[in-house]
Amino acid sequence: MPSAHLSDRGVVRVYGEDAKSFLDGLITSDLDRVSPQAARLGALLTPQGKILFDFIVFEAPQDIGGGYYLDVMRVFAPDLAKRLGFYKLRAKITIEDRSDTLAVVAGWDTPKPADEAGLVAEDPRLPALGWRAIVAAEDAVEFAQGSAEDYHARRIALGVPEGGRDFLFGDAFPHEALMDQLHGVDFDKGCYVGQEVVSRMQHRGTARTRIVPAVYEGGFAAEVGVEVTAGEKTLGKTGTGAKGHGLIMIRLDRAADALAAGETIRAGGIPVALEKPAWINFPFPGEAAPQV
Repeated sequence: MPSAHLSDRGVVRVYGEDAKSFLDGLITSDLDRVSPQAARLGALLTPQGKILFDFIVFEAPQDIGGGYYLDVMRVFAPDLAKRLGFYKLRAKITIEDRSDTLAVVAGWDTPKPADEAGLVAEDPRLPALGWRAIVAAEDAVEFAQGSAEDYHARRIALGVPEGGRDFLFGDAFPHEALMDQLHGVDFDKGCYVGQEVVSRMQHRGTARTRIVPAVYEGGFAAEVGVEVTAGEKTLGKTGTGAKGHGLIMIRLDRAADALAAGETIRAGGIPVALEKPAWINFPFPGEAAPQV
């Protein structure tokens, strides 16, 4: 029954009278869909629509102080708190980096812990990822039946990317990072930073570059950031890999052309097969064209 302390994750707390309206006007997720029972994937974008930070949003019950807790890559937690502070103006909120006192844990193929353990919710991205929780830092050791490496191997095999690992912050649009597929963008919510660009990509279907799962020949995975090629053409770059599975950011049209021409796609020189998960609903390289 594996669970793991994700020591690479930190926590930023936003609370106060205006916390909901403040965050709702900034991030991609609709806070009406966040509750103490339901977390949500979200991101803070640049005005040009690129991801500055991605995170999972938890809401605390009022009886323990309320507010929102953002589960973010720990090394970027201070920057996220600082960036949110730029937008604070006269909003009645407090923003705190709580990464020293709180920890993020995850579990899969095992029941969720009781609510008393902390903020607990099903992983909002994909049911197969299991559950996720924010707990007191001193309690994280209780959830270390598995390792963070085990968790990431499962995440990668399921095809779920994470910012700072599989794409660079400030460099990728939400569609490229599959946030539209993983419930990280609520297209029917009000305005937020970068919304115009993201909405245009959604309605025009202009996301030509995507992160896709791949299976490496021989069971080895390429290092992060090496070129993905087919013949003489560069298709993109690699993200993280584990146990023969990997995530790669590629131009979908170039990959489709390569496969149609019978060319082998290689990542760091290693042959890879693109693998479409059931939850992806955009046209995938190598799929047969739909019958008209």
